[in-house]
Amino acid sequence: MFEPNATASRLLRSATRLPLLRRFVRHQKGTSAIEFSLIAAPFIALLFAIIETSMVFFAGQTLQAAAADAARLIMTGEAQTKNFSQAQFKTEVCNRIKGLFDCAGGVYVDVKSYTSFTSINTTPPVTNKTFNTTMTYSPGTVGDIVVVSLHYQWPIYVSLLGNQLDNLAGGKRLLTATSVFRVEPYK
Repeated sequence: MFEPNATASRLLRSATRLPLLRRFVRHQKGTSAIEFSLIAAPFIALLFAIIETSMVFFAGQTLQAAAADAARLIMTGEAQTKNFSQAQFKTEVCNRIKGLFDCAGGVYVDVKSYTSFTSINTTPPVTNKTFNTTMTYSPGTVGDIVVVSLHYQWPIYVSLLGNQLDNLAGGKRLLTATSVFRVEPYK
């Protein structure tokens, strides 16, 4: 039996593979699936980043609306005449926020009164990306300037493409809503 040498054997194998390789290169079926698989991951990541960013802005607006609405209780003197405690005022805030927040365990209410607008301090209670949970409740009296601040630590899940929404440790963003007003005369 005649045994071809190694070089001839390689040439014979490559000659039989050449048409197969040409057919594979010319074959166009499945290119759309391959192109989509290359683009799908960045597209989905970008889509989630857009959705998360919009949720952060929506949550901030919802918190701001609740702050403005609850602040009217202090501005009109209702909270003072009914002797609301900090817990009771927080309950009133939570009644204005439905479904989007863990209000009982996550929303922090800070109410401070001042004698002049120049003495107001609205610095967020954050030190080295750590949220300070110590809050005060001082609704003031007639003519006082009151600052009502609501704080919530919103969890951030997608931090891609330079989308650094988190400003607290643990991948959270501090949402703060503030309402500043002078307490109206009440009886």
